[in-house]
Amino acid sequence: MAGEETNEDYPVGIHEYLSTFENSIGVVDEMLKTKMSVSRNEMLQKLDPLEQVKVDSEHSVKQELERIRVYVNRVKEITGKKKASKLDIANKGKSKN
Repeated sequence: MAGEETNEDYPVGIHEYLSTFENSIGVVDEMLKTKMSVSRNEMLQKLDPLEQVKVDSEHSVKQELERIRVYVNRVKEITGKKKASKLDIANKGKSKN
């Protein structure tokens, strides 16, 4: 670092990386502005039916519903095991008599 000067905020050696990063952020910002300026319905109308299905299948609500479905199935599984163990206990008591 002997040859590198430092700006008050960061080393000069990373200036090029920061400039590239800043430009990339600008590009992403413009893309987001474009996407946000069009309503979801307008965007879907421009897509063919297969692409519309793909967009719907990637929606966050669907992911959340899947998470809840897994949770409900797990609760049912645990509840079923408890019932089965109670039945086993009841059956063991009957066979001893």
